[in-house]
Amino acid sequence: MIIVGELINGTRDEVAAAVRSRDADLIAELARRQAEAGADYIDCNSGRIGEAEAEDLAWLVGIVQAATDRPVSLDSANPYAIAAGLAQWEGGAPPLINSMTPDEEQEALVLPMVVESGASVIALAEDIGAADDAAGRTAVAVDLVERITAAGVEPERIFVDPVVSPLSTATDAPRQACEAMALIRRELPGCHVICGLSNVSYGLPGRRLLNRIFLAQAIASGLDAAILDPLDRETMSTIYAAEALAGRDEWCLGYINAHRDGLLD
Repeated sequence: MIIVGELINGTRDEVAAAVRSRDADLIAELARRQAEAGADYIDCNSGRIGEAEAEDLAWLVGIVQAATDRPVSLDSANPYAIAAGLAQWEGGAPPLINSMTPDEEQEALVLPMVVESGASVIALAEDIGAADDAAGRTAVAVDLVERITAAGVEPERIFVDPVVSPLSTATDAPRQACEAMALIRRELPGCHVICGLSNVSYGLPGRRLLNRIFLAQAIASGLDAAILDPLDRETMSTIYAAEALAGRDEWCLGYINAHRDGLLD
């Protein structure tokens, strides 16, 4: 499982305050703790919009790069902020760009950055007007991935996100997401399948419980990457168990080693 540590996000109060005050120590500590807990990428999201976002994202990238050897995930809907974050990247493992949509204007700005930098990219399988079910999202994903690969981006650099809607807004949202994951895995076998885990529980009590159960279902459906809190031991334990039960952990060695290392909750 490829894990994108989600904690450096300006929608969280402590991070928003740290970004405004330029508290590098707090950001660096969050980056280090997530890396030590098993994050493969460290997400950087300033939580702001407008002109300040580009400057904030570049600052976050600089702090994370100095604190850990993990690549960053440039988390913004603003292509100009993504460009600012890329400009701060000093080499090493390429970043992950989060994200690219089927919108032609946004694609025209983001796709060249993916090609030129060698970054990986999250492709959002959402399109206004498209059918909002598993088959519809898969069709959007296939079309978007075809355009990305036509530009020279290898499938293994593409993370397809079926866009998980909150259970609180639609009873069948998690089921549709899992069905889309299975279809995307079948139609685009060379790509990764990713989601923002906490989206599924938005607006409901006991969110961590819902997140963990959905995570196990999603892994069984083909999910192999997730944006989540790597400091949550129960969530990380769920990954080890679900991957073993899904047949993605040969001889259960990952699960057994996690138990020996005291990583299972």
